[in-house]
Amino acid sequence: MSAEATNPATPGPVTGPAARWRARIDLRRLGRAALLGPAARDRLPDAIGHVAEAHRAHHPDADLEALRRAYVLAESSHRGQMRKSGEPYITHPLAVTLILAELGAETTTLTASLLHDTVEDTDVTLDQVREQFGEEVRFLVDGVTKLEKVDYGAAAEPETFRKMLVATGNDVRVMSIKLADRLHNMRTLGVMRPEKQARIAKVTRDVLIPLAERLGVQALKTELEDLVFAILHPEEYEHTRELIVDNASRADDPLAEIADEVRGVLRDADIQAEVVIRPRHFVSVHRVSRKRGRLRGADFGRLLVLVNEDADCYGVLGELHTCLTPVVSEFKDFIAVPKFNLYQSLHTAVARGDGQVAEVLIRTHQMHKVAEAGVVALANPYAPPSEESADGEREDPTRPGWLSRLLDWQEAAPDPDTFWSTLREDLAQDREITVFRPDGGTLGLPEGATCVDAAYEQYGEDAHACIGARVNGRLATLSTVLRDGDTVQLLMGQDPASEPSREWLEHAHTPAARIAIQRWIATHPTHEEPNEASHEVEEREPAPRAAAEAPVADGPAARPTSADVLVDPPGATVRLAGCCTPVPPDDITGFAVRGGVVTVHRVGCAAVARMKDAGRTEVDVRWGDTTECRVTLFAESFGRPHLLADLTEAMALEGAEIVSATVEPPTQQRVRHTYTVQLPDAALLPALMRAMRNVPGVYDVSRAQTTGV
Repeated sequence: MSAEATNPATPGPVTGPAARWRARIDLRRLGRAALLGPAARDRLPDAIGHVAEAHRAHHPDADLEALRRAYVLAESSHRGQMRKSGEPYITHPLAVTLILAELGAETTTLTASLLHDTVEDTDVTLDQVREQFGEEVRFLVDGVTKLEKVDYGAAAEPETFRKMLVATGNDVRVMSIKLADRLHNMRTLGVMRPEKQARIAKVTRDVLIPLAERLGVQALKTELEDLVFAILHPEEYEHTRELIVDNASRADDPLAEIADEVRGVLRDADIQAEVVIRPRHFVSVHRVSRKRGRLRGADFGRLLVLVNEDADCYGVLGELHTCLTPVVSEFKDFIAVPKFNLYQSLHTAVARGDGQVAEVLIRTHQMHKVAEAGVVALANPYAPPSEESADGEREDPTRPGWLSRLLDWQEAAPDPDTFWSTLREDLAQDREITVFRPDGGTLGLPEGATCVDAAYEQYGEDAHACIGARVNGRLATLSTVLRDGDTVQLLMGQDPASEPSREWLEHAHTPAARIAIQRWIATHPTHEEPNEASHEVEEREPAPRAAAEAPVADGPAARPTSADVLVDPPGATVRLAGCCTPVPPDDITGFAVRGGVVTVHRVGCAAVARMKDAGRTEVDVRWGDTTECRVTLFAESFGRPHLLADLTEAMALEGAEIVSATVEPPTQQRVRHTYTVQLPDAALLPALMRAMRNVPGVYDVSRAQTTGV
């Protein structure tokens, strides 16, 4: 397929040597054979012979009777109608059906494709379609039938797309027909006024092309991109076209030479493989030229290596990396980790001595079929419905997870303008990253997504109970931006009534996350105090106090303030520094302060260096025989109900007596605690800190270590 093959809006088709770069489907000739002609009623009309031939190439045993009857109904219904190009209208459903046939769509899809405009543009009703062709065909035809502007006004287009997406959620073939329909319309858009061409091209760019990408239908996506490119950026399109023509006319072809070398390497390794040159389409060439500047011969295409088995893909990769010069930074494995749109392939690149670099795609024949046709190649409408898997994703590949989530959030956007703008925004996030779950599963997220987005991607509205995350094994805030390949463990609270923080809305990147949070906020009026009880320590005293201090009943003076510390000269008053809270057997040093008091610090305390710099004289101090001590500990936790009770109970079981406790208000669902505790033996401190860390929700416990004195 080529961008310029049949589109009058674009410059003339590439001719001569450049013609080999793009395979074409000549649909114009269908217009000359579109009428029924003399064919008998029980025979397949000659006009759809091309469709039948393409269909049988993928489905040799297909029963063509339904196609024959569908064509007879479509032709008779559209008879007398003409396209703006002057051709009989029946040429349009024929062309759409041929596109789908070449992608490998099954008979039911092709039948509905022939009829897709009958209900919208003729007197045929959906009941008639059901009576003659069954419920499946009726559903598909209804799914692609536009809503009337007379009923919906300006909302007709967004509501038509909403209707179409909902229907696609039940049967992905609806969107397959729509994409093929838009492709043929874009090919023949040159008869429209320039402003209408631009409007249709923008909707195609913003909605249809991202949907084709997400459904993996690359054969449609790439041509739609080229057609939109030609209409919206004609000068850049023409420049790119000239680059392709100039390269095609050159005497040497470095890509062909590298292809021959690759064939030789694989032949010597006894690997059965087909090596072909895949020319880049116009938009791809344009992107590469902007990225690399001056293009070289090998930049105008890529090598495609097709093998029979998955294992052969890695065998080919090994031989290429052994016998040729690999560009290691270009290697990607989309077989072990398929893209969100089912795409599987190995990507690598090899370099020649003259600096020419050839990108190489390695895949099986089946992978290639899926790469070109996406869900169209996998749809099996006669299989029993798949059950939901444990993580909520459907196993049925024709109902991808992103579509399920899109359908979920659209329900919360009843206003057509909100739906339309959010849909475009969602689909504009076409650069995906893959993050891994600890159980080995993956999540597909748009670039820039955060842990908040990952939570709602995995758990839906149950993500309200998320209390934190670990990214690559390390604790991270929910606002952390994720990168491709990260491993994300989402930490969930146990309270079924958990509620999200309003702060999350600032970090939500995906519509699913934003709408779920907004839905919760809408049901909790702003005059109410934001209820974060599910994520905070319930014993915390309410704001506006910055912290809630809870001294024990006996008060801070009920116990001695230090372990036994010996000082020279004897008899001086000793005070353990609060900045580092030394306990036996810490290495310690002392400094004399006002009033004859000696403060004792850990040797590594930051205050020690400052006092030395200030000229303070060190005092010799050492631990005595008494090991009783008082120490200040900081605990960092995710908020949850009863956390303070569980934490203080764990501390008491380790023999610690809490002198005072301070719990700060939560920030991004994280709570900071400060405890001053009395221990009968300093040797109990490591066990106490371990016990505190083992309390669910607590992720760090440390000794007090500040920069103050």
